[in-house]
Amino acid sequence: MFGVELGILGIVGLVLVGLFVVLYLIPLPLWIAAWASGAYVGLSSLVGMRFRRVPPGVIVNGRISAVKAGLDVSTNDLEAHYLAGGNVTRVVNALISADKANIHLPLKRAAAIDLAGRDVLDAVKMSVLPRVIETPRVAAVAKDGIQLIAIARVTVRTNLDRLVGGAGEETVIARVGEGMVSTIGSAATHKAVLENPDHISKNILARGLDAGTAFEILSIDIADVDVGANIGAKLQIDQANADKQIAQAKAEERRAMAVALEQEMRARVVESEADVPRAMAEAFRSGNLGIFDYYRMRNLEADTAMRHSVANDVPSNVRPAIGQGRG
Repeated sequence: MFGVELGILGIVGLVLVGLFVVLYLIPLPLWIAAWASGAYVGLSSLVGMRFRRVPPGVIVNGRISAVKAGLDVSTNDLEAHYLAGGNVTRVVNALISADKANIHLPLKRAAAIDLAGRDVLDAVKMSVLPRVIETPRVAAVAKDGIQLIAIARVTVRTNLDRLVGGAGEETVIARVGEGMVSTIGSAATHKAVLENPDHISKNILARGLDAGTAFEILSIDIADVDVGANIGAKLQIDQANADKQIAQAKAEERRAMAVALEQEMRARVVESEADVPRAMAEAFRSGNLGIFDYYRMRNLEADTAMRHSVANDVPSNVRPAIGQGRG
């Protein structure tokens, strides 16, 4: 009796396990939901998704949403995108948003954008509602040397055709900043820029800066223009200081050369004075100079030295009078 009960329990358990496996392989609720929504998916396709390790709920719900929005999206395309590592739900929502906004967006392009790592749904939303990008403070110098600091607001929208492989917002900001610097730098005076700041935006728009990017520039508006420093005057002052230092260095070089020449001449004088005793001794030996001549010369030197000493002791305001009295 006990063994019979165990057998019945075992059979019931096997039946429950088999029923669980069948319900897992064949998701009847999803099949019924797809059939009731008009987006029929075969049972064999649902079973195949289980074996291919594709969640049927994601695929079926995505197809139901697309069909209800009037889009014909096959389960095979959705499975392929999921197996490639894409986000099925985001792609389907992007297709629906693009269709409602009358934007042509095929499934292959949407899948490519998603697989490229970009948010395809955000791209579609940005195509419908353009985004405003504010550039950082850009400093440029006009021809008169006055620095101007400007801020621009760039209104862009996504270009879905160039979204894959197109440059991002950083490139747009860099190009706009380059255009601002070029336009301000070509202005004759900073006053001309302050009077017509829209000249900057017109010049930038005429250059087609959105080429090769994932965006289309709709407008560029100059939000603020501030006057900075007088760069031209600073550069002139720096150049004058540099020229002054160069002139001082050259003058110091000439002074050093003059001092060296003076020392050289003094050395020659000392060398010549050293030759005088030898010349006098040679004159004594040859008889050209007598002893009385020598003493007369010494007395003359002593008298000259005394005159110089007296002249140095007399105040400077008295020296002209002394000279006039002698005259």
